[in-house]
Amino acid sequence: MDIPVQIRFIHAKDTLNLRREILYPDASIESVVVEGDERGLHFGVFYQNQMVSVVSLFIDGNTAQFRKFATAKDMQGRGIGSYLVRYLVSYCKQHRITTLWCNARTTATNFYKKHGMNVAGNIFYKQDIAFTRMEMNIPLQENLNSKQMEIIPAIDIIDGKCVRLTQGDYDQKKVYNENPLEVAKEFEDNGIKRLHLVDLDGAKKGAVVNWKVLEQIAGKTALTIDFGGGIKKEKDIEIVFESGAAMATIGSMAVKAPDLFAEWVKTYGAEKIFLGADVKDEMIAVGGWLETTGVSIYDFLSEKQQLGITQIFCTDIAKDGLLQGPSTELYRNIIAQFPGINLVASGGVSSLADLAALSEAGCSGAIVGKTIYEGKISIRELKQFMEG
Repeated sequence: MDIPVQIRFIHAKDTLNLRREILYPDASIESVVVEGDERGLHFGVFYQNQMVSVVSLFIDGNTAQFRKFATAKDMQGRGIGSYLVRYLVSYCKQHRITTLWCNARTTATNFYKKHGMNVAGNIFYKQDIAFTRMEMNIPLQENLNSKQMEIIPAIDIIDGKCVRLTQGDYDQKKVYNENPLEVAKEFEDNGIKRLHLVDLDGAKKGAVVNWKVLEQIAGKTALTIDFGGGIKKEKDIEIVFESGAAMATIGSMAVKAPDLFAEWVKTYGAEKIFLGADVKDEMIAVGGWLETTGVSIYDFLSEKQQLGITQIFCTDIAKDGLLQGPSTELYRNIIAQFPGINLVASGGVSSLADLAALSEAGCSGAIVGKTIYEGKISIRELKQFMEG
């Protein structure tokens, strides 16, 4: 697709204008209301804050039907329809739906066949328009093997405040909240279980700085926290665990001081280490992303997996903070080569569709930051996504 779009949950009434305009332009608004609309899930595709496509999904046990698929005329032919179909398939996989179907206009059967759907019924007519049932079977085994992907919000700390950087640039800093605990509590109140806490002052200084923020959040929430930034010495990792972190996030040190990293894994246990891999063109980057090593992500992970490491997050530095979509294909390749790891995606998430695609790719979790703070995905939408 050649344009950046977002998919959001919308209300049934928000679908009606596009339904009528595209599908039945001569009909009344009332005539395009679907019986049971209030029980459906409704999705809108947004481009430059304008809704350009809609579809409604009706779930009945392990089967789901999508209806009233409509894309604005001036946006047709740009890949939006394909993007939305892939999203629906991902959503169904995530929620253990084994059959996805629709009553398609016969003029659209080739489009649906391209996306893995087959004709499953005879032609019938409605308002002199020919339709047929199109259907896709989603293997149950695949669904049973898939895990619920964990949503892990990030809180980055500078001067004790919740901030975000763009591509790791301290000069591109934006303060979102003076009180990180307030942000963490809001996440917890909406069903979030994990938190990715980053000490940007510590990362810059080379020693843990904002441990009191960690202590406060760990003491006043039940969130499982991984904490990183400035962990360079034994004293740093001790402070992190003493302050309440469940895991220590280690990145550059795993590259620059592999013997010390291996010692930490042995001392604290592999389950207590959250390994961060920053990547540029599939090569490991260190030093605040300023230095690209000659080590491939695959060689790096192979080496660390031998230490027992299974908890890993990977950031494509070309994507971070830009809200242009994650490196799903990279994650898919990593998971295929290392099926025993729990890979958390980081960077670029800008929509629910991105999260669905990461889940389909097999990611065990996704770190989300700027997309929440900039209002691209609301806490309510994240909660709906997690609950299905």
